[in-house]
Amino acid sequence: MTNQLQTQDVLGRDVTFELSGTWTGYWVAMLRLVTGYWFFHAGLTKYANLWYAGAEPFSATGWLTGATQGTIVAPITVWAGNTIPWFVNFMIPLGELLIGLALMLGVLVRFAAFWGAFLMTFFYFGNADWAHGFVNGDLMALLLFVTLIVLGAGRVMGLDAYLEETDLVQNHPRLKYLLG
Repeated sequence: MTNQLQTQDVLGRDVTFELSGTWTGYWVAMLRLVTGYWFFHAGLTKYANLWYAGAEPFSATGWLTGATQGTIVAPITVWAGNTIPWFVNFMIPLGELLIGLALMLGVLVRFAAFWGAFLMTFFYFGNADWAHGFVNGDLMALLLFVTLIVLGAGRVMGLDAYLEETDLVQNHPRLKYLLG
């Protein structure tokens, strides 16, 4: 049995991927669910540590201003750590929660995965000591998010498949770039 994954590239051309077997769809859905749970759990844990006695609350300030020194993202992270640490400390867990929830539900998957890839890019280049080599967990997570974007993973057992059938999306086809 052969399945096709149909999408459009950035230039608006139709692109079709031949995928063999139903297991391919299940695998894409599993990647989306696991990645979503991982990010949702990371954000939830950061917020939960605010209320648990003895748990150290999340603070990105030390990482932003110290650990990223000498890396390619240091100009941005040091500025953010010195200027708006309260905003970063609130937005990273919130972003992780929302990205994870969107991926688990399969809604706005490309949009959510873009922001997941954005965060992972900062984590990858911000942790640039590369003690374990250039290929590490941050790079693998970045590749997971890019894979979800490319494969249109929200269309496989996700709410994006239903949203694409709505009149709003049919009347505004560019919205499909956020879905899938």
